[in-house]
Amino acid sequence: MGPARGSRPGLTAAGAGLAGDRVVAVGSAARVLVAAIARALRDADCADLGHVGPTSRFAGTPDPIRRAAAARTAGRVALTAGQAAEVDAGRVARWFVDQYPHGRYPGVLLGSPHGGAAHLAMALGMPWLPAGFEMTAHWPRGAVDSPRAALDHGAALAGRLLAGNPDLHVRQVHCPASRGSLAGVTVALTARWRTLPVAYRRFLAGRLAPGAPVLVLCDARTWPVHDAADGHSFQVGCPGSGLEPVDFHPDSHALRQVLRLAGGDGAHWEPPEISAPPAAAEHGVEPGLDRAVREWTARAGHPVHRLLFPGPEVLSAAVADLYRRWLRAAGKTGDRLVVECGRLLDPWQVVRAGMVPYWCENATRRNVEQVEWWLAGSEPFVSVDVLPEPPGVRSPALAGLPQWLAVAGFGRRRRALDRATARGYPVTSVPTRRATEVLRAQPYDLPTPPPLAVPDALATLRASGTPHGLLIC
Repeated sequence: MGPARGSRPGLTAAGAGLAGDRVVAVGSAARVLVAAIARALRDADCADLGHVGPTSRFAGTPDPIRRAAAARTAGRVALTAGQAAEVDAGRVARWFVDQYPHGRYPGVLLGSPHGGAAHLAMALGMPWLPAGFEMTAHWPRGAVDSPRAALDHGAALAGRLLAGNPDLHVRQVHCPASRGSLAGVTVALTARWRTLPVAYRRFLAGRLAPGAPVLVLCDARTWPVHDAADGHSFQVGCPGSGLEPVDFHPDSHALRQVLRLAGGDGAHWEPPEISAPPAAAEHGVEPGLDRAVREWTARAGHPVHRLLFPGPEVLSAAVADLYRRWLRAAGKTGDRLVVECGRLLDPWQVVRAGMVPYWCENATRRNVEQVEWWLAGSEPFVSVDVLPEPPGVRSPALAGLPQWLAVAGFGRRRRALDRATARGYPVTSVPTRRATEVLRAQPYDLPTPPPLAVPDALATLRASGTPHGLLIC
């Protein structure tokens, strides 16, 4: 199979195992963020990131046909059981670092995926390295309403992965609310490093300026977990679904809605028992990796700062406030806002246009409510552009278009909801490059501000985020 659309030629590292662009799930957070930040550090936008989800062409078709089309598309890119055994996490780490331009950097961001990390990286002139990566694997004869069967199938795959990658922890997520019918044809696995990969160590040692800081971003959300085996854990649902853990209980009305929309039956739902107290959700940072970073920085003479956020909206708001102050210090207005969502972001075009970015993790009501609250408490913006990413599934937790329109309504003069993303919402998918197309139409606001100094950035983030739970230590 050739490189995924949107990948850059020549980035596949030499060595055994599958290439990184074959292993890391297409459209996953880590993959999109590294690609976007690497382009921004080259003074390039994301116009070539053209991934489209599996339901993009089936908005008007009946749900069974749309689900079948999505399953076929997902099957073409999912890993087989044999390929799971060929995954080399070290090669994946090399694939990530090899995407960044050569040269020395004033620091590095590392940790949980978050769109705000892309904008923070752009403002600081730094790369970002993910603490893990997502994969999807085939689940023959799977069923969206059978979490126990998903666990059994995932355990075999995790065993193959861990046999060749003992430095990983594999978190399996079975979430029909966020994945829809795809949760019944593929299993979702998030591999998290339990120590610093060799490629990361080399990158830090060879590409950081003397005394450059390392900033570790930690998503502190928790979720009930079933410890399936050493190195493999399982969770039903996820924070990004917009639902609570109790909503995945067999008696939940919300669960019955979710399963019906995904083509399942709530009568068959029997999740495995929770065998451990709530633990870091799938995008958390493994304690071993956090410890390894602190040990490496202590030996190498680099300061380290940890940024822990209790929810994605906390970091999103703090980064937006940071951008407004940064832009105004450079003589710009800081009065034009773009609300991004999911994969729809472009950090280079945001800075080129002199805009303030606020990133929503996805299109759930909870995330949209949070941006509304932040806007209500912020100094008004002259213009507000909104890019709601259609999730490609139906769920009772999703925001409707009227709620997104209410966000745009905070603009005093310009109130824009992108029509291309709204068309067919929520069951269509739009390419990542759609954000670039929208932002390219914004007027230029050059020159771009000089990069932020880390102490100034941390001070602003602390002042803005600490009252809302952002912890910087």
